Parts: sequence; structure tokens; C-alpha cells
Amino acid sequence: MAKLNIDLLKRLCETPGVPGREERVRALIQKEIKGLFDDVRTDAMGNLICRRDPRGKKGRKGGGRPTRVLVLCHMDEIGFYVKGVDEKGFVRLNNAGGFDARNLFSRRVLVCTENGDFKGVMNPGGRPVHIATEEDKKKIPEVKEFFVDLGMKPDKVKKTVKVGDFVVMDEPAIEVGDKFVSKALDNRVACWLGIEAVRAIDDARAAHDCEIYVAFTVQEEVGLRGAHTSSFGVEPDIGVGIDTTLACDTPGVPEDECVSVHGKGVVLHVMDSSFISDYRLIRELEALAEKRGIPSQRSILARGGQDGAAAQQARAGARAVGITVGTRYIHTVTEMIDKGDLGAARDLLAAWLPTIH
Repeated sequence: MAKLNIDLLKRLCETPGVPGREERVRALIQKEIKGLFDDVRTDAMGNLICRRDPRGKKGRKGGGRPTRVLVLCHMDEIGFYVKGVDEKGFVRLNNAGGFDARNLFSRRVLVCTENGDFKGVMNPGGRPVHIATEEDKKKIPEVKEFFVDLGMKPDKVKKTVKVGDFVVMDEPAIEVGDKFVSKALDNRVACWLGIEAVRAIDDARAAHDCEIYVAFTVQEEVGLRGAHTSSFGVEPDIGVGIDTTLACDTPGVPEDECVSVHGKGVVLHVMDSSFISDYRLIRELEALAEKRGIPSQRSILARGGQDGAAAQQARAGARAVGITVGTRYIHTVTEMIDKGDLGAARDLLAAWLPTIH
């Protein structure tokens, strides 16, 4: 397995970008992809749509256009928008994406404003442990009960922070043994794969007869919004949803609910509540993985969705498949992937795209 560009993954994960405010992530990606694509454009929604023309002579459909493959990688992370500042200077929040409130206690956050970024802490309203009643200790607050304390006087907070500013978790990415841990691995993993798989194809000067589109999409966490418009515009023959998926191979989860297992390779995503992958593409990817010695596993996710669904349903429809990386502790600041699984996902995607005619 080729060396992993961990520095890029770290920079992607640590760059703030909630649904609708992905511009910093997009700027980082634009710098990284120079020379890899023949056309790069940003659409009205903020999707970064990148096209790589065929590097072969086959694959034309009756003399028409080449097979068009759209790889979808969403840029946004779950986070919050500021909905107001109260009289005491505490910042009130509206979530953008799905949170489990049990994971939000006592978090360090970054409030991103037009006046700069400011560090703060997030906690729920209520009594602290020393004066809490037994009933207080049993309660799990709703997301709307959390607020941010910037440690500033109320007047300064009101001058600094406006409704519509956004908030992300403020935790550094780290390597732990064979794992990589960070906030926002969902879905900067996909952004990394969209860049690194095409870079591997380019470095190998691999011929490919298909037209490769990589769309770094916006607002996936609030309804696959950018993927819908990107897919409608590109009109792919094959859509590939790149994402994280659950790896619940941890204590307290029944084995039949683990979805995927760390260390068993790239996850071929069979279905979730948003779409069902084309079974022929699953078989094709699995056969190629076996041939190349790339570890792979299949998964079904009982709930949840991903960008591959938008590609499948665009215009007259497309064949679609999900390629994912198993992630422990998803939608927390301790999201964890296995570095071997990440490498397997990159290697399979880079090996497969040139085989498409």
C-alpha cells in the first residue's frame, strides 16, 4: 500500500465547514487539486465540480460521449449556526446536522464570525454536579439547551457575534496506534479520497476511457442538497457515493449490528434508507479488490443516507454504488478510522476508475 497523505487528511478535518459554509474546505481542495483535472468550477450552491477528460481511446458509446462517472464527496461537517446572543452574552445555537446530545457536554468549540474565529466552550443549561439533584443527573438535555460561553463581556459578544455565524467543534486530529482520530472525518475522508485516488491515477499515468467527475458537494448533512444539483448537472452514467459508515465493532453493540469492522478493508455499501447500490457494481468492485489483494467488506446501514442516492435518482437515473470507510464513534469529536481501511478505499477507487468503459 502506498504511503498515506495524513497531513492532507489532518488539514481537511481541522478546517471549519458546516452545511452552507463550506467555503474554507473548498479553497483548501482547490489548491490541492491543481493539475489533476481538466476543468474545475464552482456552481451556484458552492459545489466544486471537477472534470478529468479520458486518457484513452476506447469507451465511446457509438461515437458519442464517453461513459461519465461522478464521484461524490461532501465537504460539510455537522455543526451549528448562531441564532442569537442573550443578555448575559451566552451564544445560543441552532444545529445543522444530526447530533446525539450525550456527546455534546463540556466541549471546546470555535465560533466563526466575520470578525475572526473565537474559541469558546459549550455546555447545557442547568446545575453543575455539586449542586445537581439526582433527577438533574439523569436528564439528557436537548440540543437546543446547549450554549457557548466565549468568556467575554456581553456587549463585546454582541458586537462580535451575529446571527448566522457558525460554530464547529475545536479538537485537533491525532494518530492513535493504527488509527486516525478527528472531528469531521464524516466526510473529509471522502474529500481526501476524491483527491488522493485521482492523484494516484495521475501519478501512475493510468489510461482511462471514462470521463471522471469528482464533485465536492455541499449540505449533505441536511439532505444531500448539493449532490442533487451536482448530479442533475453532470448527468452521470455511474454515480459513486464516497462516505464514512458505521463501525460499531465496539463494546455494547451486538455483533449483527456492527455494520462494518475496523481492519477488514474498504466497505462496499450495499444499501441504506436512501438508496440501494447496483448489485453489478458491488460485484465488480469486490472482484477487482480480490484480484488486487485489497481487503474489502460489504455493509448494510439500517438508517441514514448518502450522496450516492442523489446520483442514482438524477434526471433519468444512473447506476450507483457506495464506497465507504468504517468509522467508530461517528458524529463525535472522536471519530476514528483504521488507516489500513482508508488506504484500501483509495487503492480500490484508483484501480477501478480506469477499468470503466
